[in-house]
Amino acid sequence: MEVKEVEDTPGLAPLYVKALATSLPLPLIGGGDGEVPDNGLTLPNVEVDRDHLAHYNHVCGFRLSDRLPVTYPQVMSFPLAMQLMTDREFPFPLIGLVHIVNRVEQRRPIATDERIALSVRAENLRPHDKGRQVDVVTDVLVDGEAVVTGTATYLRRGGGSGSGDEGSSSGGSESSDGSRSGDEDRNSGGPELRRAATWKVPGHIGRAYASVSGDRNPIHLHPLTARLFGFPSAIAHGMWMKARCLAAFEGRLPDSLETEVAFKKPLLLPARVHFSTATDDGGHVFALHDVKKGSPHLSGWVRPRA
Repeated sequence: MEVKEVEDTPGLAPLYVKALATSLPLPLIGGGDGEVPDNGLTLPNVEVDRDHLAHYNHVCGFRLSDRLPVTYPQVMSFPLAMQLMTDREFPFPLIGLVHIVNRVEQRRPIATDERIALSVRAENLRPHDKGRQVDVVTDVLVDGEAVVTGTATYLRRGGGSGSGDEGSSSGGSESSDGSRSGDEDRNSGGPELRRAATWKVPGHIGRAYASVSGDRNPIHLHPLTARLFGFPSAIAHGMWMKARCLAAFEGRLPDSLETEVAFKKPLLLPARVHFSTATDDGGHVFALHDVKKGSPHLSGWVRPRA
């Protein structure tokens, strides 16, 4: 694989314009040729911005620490991933992609004073019930060693078997995982989930998370812009939901860990959600459900790395 080193990432505004351009059905613009490009991007010698990190921790519910939250490196790599995904050789136009699964493998924590390198690539283009999916993989390296690997799986709808459930623009296909029954939740095929907390999610959380993540998709920012894309109100970012859930386990997680979530129905803002958990395989399984309807928004797990 050819890996291109960049000195800096372009501003996100030009990348959003490019994302719009690559979604248009014009000759020579956008969408690649349906194959994963044999290249990647890397950004060396990145320093953690302490003020930005503190803002991120506040928005997502993490405590201030001398270690990075497990979800933070993917925020740091977001501009690099955007640059990769808006390239003409990327197999799909960025607009319309659905983030359905997110997985992180942390071999050890990263200290806030460590210099890191970020590397992103696309791989594993494959079928999905609703279309096709592809992985965008981020490696976070310290002294040339990959210490954190994050994998974001994106769905491009269309041409699938049609047997899957409908997904959302901030999450993935709905499944029986985390189905709700009264005051208890059951993780299909796993331990029984019990309600641990009820959270009030404010209407501004989409704008707050956009300010720290750079993900300013209009569906997250305001009811008016969300309605342009078919949502009755703004919806929460899937990665905010994941970060908020993992923050609830802070102080109980091992240094070396794996975590994965599947995004379900959109979380319309403002909202009240039940956070449910259970212990399993030396770690935890968890889910988020709507208080009124019981709709599943996210299911996932975190456990020591094998």
